[in-house]
Amino acid sequence: MIRGQAPKGKVITDRGETVMREMKGNRGSILEVDLTSGSYKDMEVGEDIYRKYLGGSGLGSYLLSELTGSVTDPLGPDNVLIYMTGPFAGTKVPTSGRHQILSKSPLTGIFGEGDVGGSWGSTLKKAGYDGVVVKGASAKPVGIYIDEDKVEIFPAENLWGLDAFETDERLKERFGRETSVSCIGPSGEKQILSSCIVHDGSNARVVGRCGLGAVMGSKNLKAVAVKGGKDVDLHDAGKFAELQKRVLPMLVEGTKGMKAFGTAGGVGGANQVGDLPVKNWSRGDWEEAAQISGQKMAETMLKGSYFCTSCPIGCGRDVAIKEGPYAGVEGAGPEYETLGMLGSSCMVSDLEAVTYAADLCNRWGLDTIEVGSAIAMTMELYEKGIVTKEDLGGRSLEWGDAGGMVDMVKQIASGEGFGRILGMGVKKASEAIGKGAEKYAIQVKGLALPAHDPRCYSSMAVGYATSNRGACHLQGGSYFFEKAVTLPEIGYPEVLDRFKTEGKGILNVKSQNVMSVMDSLKMCKFTFYGGLKLTHVLEYLEAVTGIKMTVEELLETGERIYNLKRLYNVECGIGASDDTLPARITSEPRHDAGTGEYLPDLDAMLKEYYKERGWNSDGRPEPATLERLGL
Repeated sequence: MIRGQAPKGKVITDRGETVMREMKGNRGSILEVDLTSGSYKDMEVGEDIYRKYLGGSGLGSYLLSELTGSVTDPLGPDNVLIYMTGPFAGTKVPTSGRHQILSKSPLTGIFGEGDVGGSWGSTLKKAGYDGVVVKGASAKPVGIYIDEDKVEIFPAENLWGLDAFETDERLKERFGRETSVSCIGPSGEKQILSSCIVHDGSNARVVGRCGLGAVMGSKNLKAVAVKGGKDVDLHDAGKFAELQKRVLPMLVEGTKGMKAFGTAGGVGGANQVGDLPVKNWSRGDWEEAAQISGQKMAETMLKGSYFCTSCPIGCGRDVAIKEGPYAGVEGAGPEYETLGMLGSSCMVSDLEAVTYAADLCNRWGLDTIEVGSAIAMTMELYEKGIVTKEDLGGRSLEWGDAGGMVDMVKQIASGEGFGRILGMGVKKASEAIGKGAEKYAIQVKGLALPAHDPRCYSSMAVGYATSNRGACHLQGGSYFFEKAVTLPEIGYPEVLDRFKTEGKGILNVKSQNVMSVMDSLKMCKFTFYGGLKLTHVLEYLEAVTGIKMTVEELLETGERIYNLKRLYNVECGIGASDDTLPARITSEPRHDAGTGEYLPDLDAMLKEYYKERGWNSDGRPEPATLERLGL
């Protein structure tokens, strides 16, 4: 057992020198833990770096680029696992209870990250750190405990094998109920590539994408538990209080629907407009969609809602199943993405079965998007005879088979049976299956598509194709502006035509830059549905940190961050040929009332996107672009 106060380490600046710290919000210190040696120290980061990258995703991407590269084995000790908060974390900025986790992805082999809510990020900030960088690998299972100035690397053999909910409870019993826990379940321990990192126990706030739970498992790191009560100093407390009085009521009023039904409340609407994935993205609308909606959840199993730290929205669903084959589930209800991928994409209309499967994924630590996509793909492969009963251990796996879906989740979680293959993610699984299975793997850059269809929101075509972590609806969130959101400050005073091609490349550049900033400051993107504007973000930035920025400067910061991630991927071999979509999305219309025969023109949007980004035809940032951004 190792415990003590972290000694001071090196100061990282852009100029090789220590910079006087005037910026509020951030702590200016990151805990660096080397699990190979069992040592730790403070890594101080210069204010020049904070000003360039803000925190969160931006600062984490900078550190990941400095510490890893193309030759880094994602499951080797040279890879790092980076936890990062932002300047808003630990304050009462609405929805700032968030943090970022970054690493080189073992699922995709490229840049990997996840943004997550809950309590962990705020608690780390209150413990006195902006982030934690975990290096190396322990010979035996360990955990990390941070209690303000005290750090402990503790044996965790007694936790190995426990699920995420059990692990959270054990550590709260040991360190106190106010402790916030980030941990893996047994799937992460087994280094299953679809595994994730779970926070807040049964509330299950999850870093789901990119297989980062496997990175944690490769390091023999079971959990990072934090506790702290240090206030975050504000630059202007009076201005902050006045801003809160204006913004909070607006957000509460604008997100009433999300509080009532959570993200699951969007299932019905998504089905009507042609956004919901159905039958592995092969069908149009689905008559059973209402059976797995947030409204159905409210009628049958909803106990209440829960909130991330400093959040006025409360989209978390607290559910319980008390009877039937899936009795005993109690905790986080399934989100929209989960319902889309484990439900409609598999044509499973049994809400209790989907909820049970989601609970298994939360407990064992699995990405419901990747797992649901893999199971839907397998159902289609079974239908076409590419996968047989013999492959599946003697059982069938047909569309709508709730029991079969649940059983396959169990196999993936344990790494047994056919689940051993599917746990590798849809791309690698399809390659292992062969026989033309790759055609039915709906993915970009090795990451399964989330539950939003570019045949419904055209901008998502180029958004998925250019997302730095692989298919992702949140790295850009361009469909917000085709659905309900307006943002006059970046040129969108009205909701956009979702089927129009022209301008969608430019939209993605702007929206990706905006969301890069939100992920770096640590503020939830759902606030845009509540009426948040960039002027509000800039006001919070000044009140918290003292930094005054224009909208243009803020967008340039986001642009710098996005291009930095692209440079990382270019080094890993990513180029224009990888900025593509599955043929099903670009060549097979849904034939439904919501989308008709529409197909997105990816080539036209990409051409526009590259020009706006200042990238060449190979998808590489031009030298002039890099010089302008200080990269």
